Amino acid sequence: MAFINRYGDPTLPALVLLHGFMGAKEDWQALMPKLSQRFHCIVIDLPGHGTNQYALSTPGLTEAAAHVLQKVNNLGYQQFHLVGYSLGGRIALHIAQLQPEALLSLTLESANPGLLTEAEKQQRLAHDNRWAEKLLNLPFKQFLQLWYQQAVFADLTEQQRQWLIEKRAWNNPQHLHQCYQATSLGLQADCRQVIKQLNAPCQIVVGEQDHKFTHLARQWQAELANATLLQLTVIPNVGHNIHSMLPQIFCDVLLAFVDNHHLLSE
Repeated sequence: MAFINRYGDPTLPALVLLHGFMGAKEDWQALMPKLSQRFHCIVIDLPGHGTNQYALSTPGLTEAAAHVLQKVNNLGYQQFHLVGYSLGGRIALHIAQLQPEALLSLTLESANPGLLTEAEKQQRLAHDNRWAEKLLNLPFKQFLQLWYQQAVFADLTEQQRQWLIEKRAWNNPQHLHQCYQATSLGLQADCRQVIKQLNAPCQIVVGEQDHKFTHLARQWQAELANATLLQLTVIPNVGHNIHSMLPQIFCDVLLAFVDNHHLLSE
């Protein structure tokens, strides 16, 4: 399948990595030399992204999770380690909900477990509808310029921002629009308790400069009243997109987490 790349010995434990909104499977490329020594890495374009033209229904987070599960199972892997960044992290939580026994470990990067109140959900839907309209009606590069001016990307230098814009510019705006509306945070159920279903360890990794998601992760961990259920790692000197800005550090955090739980055979 053109929207899946694989790296490393197929007999190694499988590691599935899910990118964020407007990303692509290639976003994980810098991590592959190190991770593929320890895992059989499976990177997938999410629906509406890159070369994956699968169109989600609305709401579509559970459908996106089932889509990823089917593709991984079809490759012959019934169990795997799972990493999800931002939108990919929210889809990863739905994978955990659908098939908890499939996960050997779960690493969430800058991922929102869901909104708590109906008012918050309606507010977010209105917010996302405004962005969706811009996505359809503005020249795509102009949309990207606006997108990466959001507060969550405030840590980016102008050079990093332009690099991301060029990297994202080849996506199809119509396909992105369909995915964006189907996977709005306003449509997502609260997934905070999902990790209690897992027999596998779970961690959330956030950037110190990403104040919103650092606060959200600390709050989530506190609400669980059991810090061992959700390990929290805060990476200094970076914001929302850790694996892109500090790929080697992200690799080290992931490998340390897996090793600490003795999840890889000697």
